[in-house]
Amino acid sequence: MTKTTGVGRPRASGAAASKREARLAVLDAAGELFTGAGYAATTTRAIAERAGLRQASLYYHFPSKEDILAALLEDTVRPSLDVAGGLSAKLAPVGTRLWALAYADIHLLGSARQNLGALYLLPEISSPRLARFRAERAELKRVYGSLVAAAGVTPALQGIRTDLVFGLVESIAIVRRDQPDLDVEAHAVEGADSVLRLVGLGEPDAVLRGSARALLEG
Repeated sequence: MTKTTGVGRPRASGAAASKREARLAVLDAAGELFTGAGYAATTTRAIAERAGLRQASLYYHFPSKEDILAALLEDTVRPSLDVAGGLSAKLAPVGTRLWALAYADIHLLGSARQNLGALYLLPEISSPRLARFRAERAELKRVYGSLVAAAGVTPALQGIRTDLVFGLVESIAIVRRDQPDLDVEAHAVEGADSVLRLVGLGEPDAVLRGSARALLEG
């Protein structure tokens, strides 16, 4: 049985209406509105209505709209950090690990329900409330940098190559904005291939790709 608040999607009642589900409903609604109507134009009232909640209930989970933005953005980075942590423990060639991370990262940004990577361009990114997101994103970039260095890029070029690699990976958000129906799998493969070319590791072959996929599955 469900009940509605007049505007927005129905919300499950009873045991199904858990705190976790309500929080996820807020994030889902906010993601749709931030990437559709725009962050500045979206109110907490609109988010609550889209989520099927009272506005007071929304504030129970998130004190402000900026807190919602922070949670959404942190969720675009943490899965890739988890992947990076797992890959660091693998005794695999650097090219295999770098391909796997780039592929997984592009897939995450490209296949998420909303194109949240496009929110990286918001001026609100510099807000103190988003410090944790910035720190986690910087840590992910540092991991890319360590792989770039391990690939044999000269110290004088490591910073530039890392910037280019990181920018290439995150460019999926811009492509997705302009081409909502893009082939994410093909883009992730070509993007990861391009990362290896960019750092001078040559043309990836089917064996390397297969090994990288096996690392991710493991």
